[in-house]
Amino acid sequence: MHLVDLTRQFLSKYYPRQHLVSACLLFAVFIVLLLISNHESAEPEQTQINIPVTIRVEQPIPAEPTDREIVSSTEPEFLPDPVIENPGAATWKHVEVKSGDNLSAIFAQVGLSDRELFHVLNSNDEAKILNRVFPGYQLSFSIPKPGQLEQLKVLKSPLEGFLFTLIDGFYDVEKISRAPEIRQVFKHGSITDSLFMAGLKENIPDLTIMEMANIFGGVIDFILDPRLGDDFSILFEEKYLDDEFIGTGEILAAQFTNQGKQFVAVQYENALGEIGYYNPLGESMRKAFLRAPIDVFRISSNFSLARRHPILNTIRAHKGTDYAAPKGTPIRATSDGTVTWAGRNGSFGKLIVIKHRGAFETKYAHLSDYANGAKKGRRVRQGDIIGYVGSTGSATGPHLHYEFLMNGVHKNPRTILDKLPKAESIPADELNRFRHQSEPLLVQFKALEKTKMLALGQHGAE
Repeated sequence: MHLVDLTRQFLSKYYPRQHLVSACLLFAVFIVLLLISNHESAEPEQTQINIPVTIRVEQPIPAEPTDREIVSSTEPEFLPDPVIENPGAATWKHVEVKSGDNLSAIFAQVGLSDRELFHVLNSNDEAKILNRVFPGYQLSFSIPKPGQLEQLKVLKSPLEGFLFTLIDGFYDVEKISRAPEIRQVFKHGSITDSLFMAGLKENIPDLTIMEMANIFGGVIDFILDPRLGDDFSILFEEKYLDDEFIGTGEILAAQFTNQGKQFVAVQYENALGEIGYYNPLGESMRKAFLRAPIDVFRISSNFSLARRHPILNTIRAHKGTDYAAPKGTPIRATSDGTVTWAGRNGSFGKLIVIKHRGAFETKYAHLSDYANGAKKGRRVRQGDIIGYVGSTGSATGPHLHYEFLMNGVHKNPRTILDKLPKAESIPADELNRFRHQSEPLLVQFKALEKTKMLALGQHGAE
């Protein structure tokens, strides 16, 4: 006991009570850890699992959505995917403007923001042309990096457009103007059904056939006059760009044989740059009035002072000629003049009235719509499209009702035209200029026609 008392005295003297408590606690923790360690060493070895640690790195948010993001958007654009030129480089994207498209949607389609569109539109005053983009325009975008527009090409046609180029933070606008390659084409056809079917058989564009009908419209009525076996030849231009056909050009010369009578027309441009068509003697192919205001289809009712009205079933004068044609068929002004009426007028429905020089007047009734420019007070030229066939007013079906008045009196347009003079011909002091232009062209035309006839004769003999 003496040893125990000595030990107690020693600890009391040199170690305070709170120190002894802390030491006891540390010793107890040590014993517990030791026991746990021994227990774990007795367990079978566990498979080690490595838990990956994800380190989040903040990436800059892309300014523009990718094409994939546009497709998967909750508000998809109903625009076709842009055509990418040279997928390896992937810098040019092409879009054709469709009806209903807008620039904002088109820019988003190719990965450009409204901010970039605003930047382009406000670069300079010339950029305002983008506010007048119409269906059919071709837009090409050069985008070297996502969201970065370097160049924008706007083509109104293969020959005309604008190029926007980013220079020092602003877009410079340059006008694009290209000249097509002109190639001359000679065609010959025979009438077996109609002029237009003959043109289709010979692969002559519809617009060229219509223009030829317009050239000969003062001397031939292409609704009633053509007969089986009539033939025609035509020399006209075609336009090519980068060896690709882009459209037709002018008719240079044409010949039409109607019921054994031959008519020849050649193009002539006078000193003022005005183009017309004349026979080899310099006489204008134009009459004062075209024989018909539309190019195709049939006459459903002639001028008559005693016709039974199809709706009223009464005998009353029919003071015009009715041309049956599908709705939308173009209607042409039969002579130069001024529009004095363009609106609805009772049983006529949609009506156009044109006042011509020399106390002549023409009326065009039952139209479905008016052409641009056919408004009261506007001047029109012979052959201009002024409206479209319809069935408005008192009409049983789509047709054009055409009236011809002289000094306020209705005349039969099919008989009165032969009594009217032709349009002005080449002045005497300009005949030498006319011959200098026309004679080489007529020689070429006749040579082509002879070659074609020989080829047709040889083919028929085989």
